[in-house]
Amino acid sequence: MKINSFTAAGLAVKVVLVEDKPVVRDSWLRLIKSLPGFTCVTACSSGEEALRVIPSINPDIILMDIFLPRMSGIECTARLKTSLPKTQILILTAVEDDELVFMALQAGADGYLLKRTTPEDLRMAMVDVMGGGAPMTSEIARRVVESFRKTSRQLKQIVHLSTREEEVLILLSKGYSNKEIADQLSISAETVGSHLKHIYEKLHVRSRAEAVACYFTERH
Repeated sequence: MKINSFTAAGLAVKVVLVEDKPVVRDSWLRLIKSLPGFTCVTACSSGEEALRVIPSINPDIILMDIFLPRMSGIECTARLKTSLPKTQILILTAVEDDELVFMALQAGADGYLLKRTTPEDLRMAMVDVMGGGAPMTSEIARRVVESFRKTSRQLKQIVHLSTREEEVLILLSKGYSNKEIADQLSISAETVGSHLKHIYEKLHVRSRAEAVACYFTERH
């Protein structure tokens, strides 16, 4: 469901924050609560706590710090995506590292943002990811493409997508939601979901963001 649908129904998008540093956590809590249409339902200080608490909450969005004590944000993302495949996970970090970006997307992250992101950019990123987009800064997008290029050269694997699968992937890369893709191609949302499943399997990816990165890599 897109954010305007939530708003029309009088609902707020449920956000969960996973951040170990108390000062940073409190700051982000205040920030999220100040954004119209969003509510932070809880905050976790570790990956272990997140795995215990978050599944029963079933939030719409998880903001995940990449550097957590013991279990990393990347491992936590991978495990949460298994139990909550429809929950959107945005990775937050202060460090730009192409290998970490690649690992986060492999783990199933739906987007990747730097902690210096402005409040408005954070709001737009959450709106974007709720609409089926894959928000990343331009800096991160470039690094993701570079990472996939390296991996593609190492694997030397040719992926054959059907014409319809390519059409779905092109619209996905433009930030279209499943419903919007269905409307554009005059097919059902369920059929779009089926095509995406096949695309993920062929590209060996686990998220929309990773699929989009793969698509751009093949064309640059």
